[in-house]
Amino acid sequence: MDRSQLLRLRERMQHLVKSVWLKDWRSSTLFTTILSLALLGSLRRVLSLTIKRGASEPGLFKKNSTFSPFTTVSGHHYPRIRLFYSPHAQAAKLPKDLPLLVFIHGLGGNATQFAPLLTSLVNVAPCLAIDLPGCGQSDFKPDDAAAYTTSAFAELVCAAIEKFRDAESNQQVILIGHSMGCSIAALLASSTSPLRERLKCEYVIGLIALNPRAGPFIAKEARAVSRLKHLPVAAFDLIRMWDRLGGVDSSSITRMVGEGADAETRKLQQSFNEQSRSPVVLRFVAGMLPGAAGSEVGLPGEKVWSGIKVPLFLVAGEADKVTSPKEVEKIAGWLTRDVEKKNGRSDDAETHADRQRYNDEEEVAPDAEPLNSTETAAPIPTTAGDLQVAQHHLSSSLHTPSDSPMDPPKIDGVPIKDKQQHTHHAFALKTTIFPTPAAHAIMYTTSTLRPLCGFLQTFLSSHIDERLSLGWQLQHLATSGKWDVKNLSKWSSIAPCSAPIGKPIPVFRAMKTMREVDEVHNPREFVKKFGAGVLADGVAMVVDISHESPVYDPKGLEEGGVEYHKFPPVSKLPPTADEVEHFIALINHLREAPKLQPRHHPQPGVIREQPGEEDVRPVVGIHCHYGFNRTGFLIICYLIERLGYRLLDALAEFAEKRAPGIKHEHFVNELFVRYADEVGRMERRGTVVG
Repeated sequence: MDRSQLLRLRERMQHLVKSVWLKDWRSSTLFTTILSLALLGSLRRVLSLTIKRGASEPGLFKKNSTFSPFTTVSGHHYPRIRLFYSPHAQAAKLPKDLPLLVFIHGLGGNATQFAPLLTSLVNVAPCLAIDLPGCGQSDFKPDDAAAYTTSAFAELVCAAIEKFRDAESNQQVILIGHSMGCSIAALLASSTSPLRERLKCEYVIGLIALNPRAGPFIAKEARAVSRLKHLPVAAFDLIRMWDRLGGVDSSSITRMVGEGADAETRKLQQSFNEQSRSPVVLRFVAGMLPGAAGSEVGLPGEKVWSGIKVPLFLVAGEADKVTSPKEVEKIAGWLTRDVEKKNGRSDDAETHADRQRYNDEEEVAPDAEPLNSTETAAPIPTTAGDLQVAQHHLSSSLHTPSDSPMDPPKIDGVPIKDKQQHTHHAFALKTTIFPTPAAHAIMYTTSTLRPLCGFLQTFLSSHIDERLSLGWQLQHLATSGKWDVKNLSKWSSIAPCSAPIGKPIPVFRAMKTMREVDEVHNPREFVKKFGAGVLADGVAMVVDISHESPVYDPKGLEEGGVEYHKFPPVSKLPPTADEVEHFIALINHLREAPKLQPRHHPQPGVIREQPGEEDVRPVVGIHCHYGFNRTGFLIICYLIERLGYRLLDALAEFAEKRAPGIKHEHFVNELFVRYADEVGRMERRGTVVG
């Protein structure tokens, strides 16, 4: 059975679903089950649907993941939960009570969905992320429906926090949730949460909610979700497969990333969907229902959100069809108007009435994906899995977007709806709506990733704890003499930046790390000497491949028009094949940016180092610590795999422009192993990225 036949079959099935005899859900379930048993094997072969638990994990997660059993206060025992924990690289030299950042993923996701944010934020605070049971690499145990309610997940996250939080120093916690993870976080942070007394989370001092849902299911949604409990897993698998027909252009992917998403983001979403397992999704969705398995609450609504008495940052995408941006507006409205109890009308009744009006207007069920496009279809929950996006996309930035009303931040020229105010509890409230095509995948969509990270960094340091500013930490460590380059005399003797590398048109400059306290090679001086604003083939973007936290504040680069990106391979070791592949993908993407396009007519005052060339363009600056070994290895791999260099020529090119070239012999040996065939003839080989 080929793809076209499957598409025709899907159309026929949709027609049958509309028919009278299939409107009864019991008949529909029976019919779907029989058909699924007959076609499931064929569909799996055609669509190559596989479960890829832990496939191509980001290096950051490989290094910092552990597995632990947990027993919660309600007695639920989870035998094997995957945890990501990364202490601050300079933890011994910074205050012990630096807040702990805790990341909570959404339905069908896993902890690695936060990889791009973690790539940056592990440099400013200790970070903890958890794979909920059945997600990512955590076991799908126990087999007890009561262990998969929103309340049960809140208890599990609380237990994980207690394991890593430094209670002796009264370490505070900041929660960062995505989609369903926002509901879990709200139950932990709210002063009116039904779990407040039992869990005693007084240590929560901030909440960041990405694509949050404002309240529980309305009656129509609850009925549709209840039906899923009776749907066999095989039938649900079949439904999801139909929804994925069309590959990266399928409705299941477009629903998550938006109509205007780039190809790379679509490929990522496709891999995320494949990792989500149907039994887990069905169990999670059932646990979201009010009163599910004895839970005090399904998805929290106005009563819980109105009790948030900590700084709150709400973020959404304008084109999000999973959780509408109106959810952000609703939560903000509850927190900024005077709450007046209405006689004869409970908070829950008001919430349900408001949500009913909203759904009648939008005809969209948040956190649910439809079975098909017909009006009679029961909504099927989305599987918003996310992983390893840091290496595939722009890793992230510490750039601080402008909050000035005269200069609003923009994406592709479209202003971001960014509002800052205070709740009636007198705490900071910030709302950001990214413009279309931003959707549910704002954490790994190319256009939103960098500004999102910048907004988060600013909110953390400006409204929660100033010590979460990299600038504050740099000043603290530098003035106390606790943090600097490893060998200052050696570092000082090395040239700051190489000549442009690559032919016929240069792509890179190799450089050593900058020092914030250095008078010559700090970010602002670097921009003046080597930036694209003064040299036609100057540096327009810097990719920091050091594993450590930078000893400079990237704001100095960004303010001078030079973008900063973080891509940390394993220190002191040759980058792995996966890391090389991800580096190449990152550079390929960066090269498409307007900043790196040819300058046929240079700006006034821009100096040409090679006046005869008409196609000179800005380049990407790459640095590790000194700019020789890891920097040279990755640049040489790119020259071979993307620019067609032979290995010896690539080695010579790097050595000429960044003398004396790669210094560590084992790095050179690894290059020969990867790019030389069995008879010693050099050829393009290894990772190839089109």
